[in-house]
Amino acid sequence: MSTCRGIDLSVYQGVQDWDARKAEGVVFAFAKASEGEHTRDTHFKTHITGIKNAGLVPGAYHFAWPNQDVAAEAANYIAAVKAYAGDGFIHWLDLEPRSDGTNYAGRTNAQIAAWAERWIALVQEAYPGRRVGIYTSGDDIAKGHAPADAPLWYPAYPWSGSPSYAEAEAATRPSPSGRTPLFWQFTSSPLDRSICYLTSDELRAWAGSAAAEEDDVPICTSLGKTLDQAPVRGAGTARWAEFSTAVGGRRPVRQDK
Repeated sequence: MSTCRGIDLSVYQGVQDWDARKAEGVVFAFAKASEGEHTRDTHFKTHITGIKNAGLVPGAYHFAWPNQDVAAEAANYIAAVKAYAGDGFIHWLDLEPRSDGTNYAGRTNAQIAAWAERWIALVQEAYPGRRVGIYTSGDDIAKGHAPADAPLWYPAYPWSGSPSYAEAEAATRPSPSGRTPLFWQFTSSPLDRSICYLTSDELRAWAGSAAAEEDDVPICTSLGKTLDQAPVRGAGTARWAEFSTAVGGRRPVRQDK
């Protein structure tokens, strides 16, 4: 199965040597832009400028507090990325509980799911024709927090140490709760590293073609369903009909909050 490579960054990572990242095969990179109703990542401008100047597929993410006002959080993110979110820019909602659970406190699973769906819709309205997806854990997926039709970026670390891109590319594709992620974040060492289950050219086409009315392949499928039955929000090739077994591994929680 063809894939391409990427990283994601926040305030906890310094200025990157983008020539070195590209030499490693990195094609896409996503930077933390915002969190909650008011917080902005102070390294976002540096990271996203470097990503775009390096010619990589760019994107940004917002760390969610589902027990705060969804419109205020969407507005915070929309404003944070406005200067950079042109064609081919991918938007992500980072939906996961903090280690102390404070950002989920007082909310039911149904409320968190509705909040996530609304945040995605608001960002989609602000950036029509752009991709808006969700980064979320296996636990969140199992609890129904992730909208079924949103592109999925899934974190799971089945190895200890610092696995290589080649190891991830050779591994069985994850399928948390029967979902098939488009992106898999497989390690946080020495950086948060991910693979995408599209080639570089396919990813660039997908990131730049969200306005198309007739994308032929789903971002996420459910095991046991046919391609026509699966939820669709566009992708790129017929190999999305493939199904895979679940990857075992611990649930990572970002420590960059």
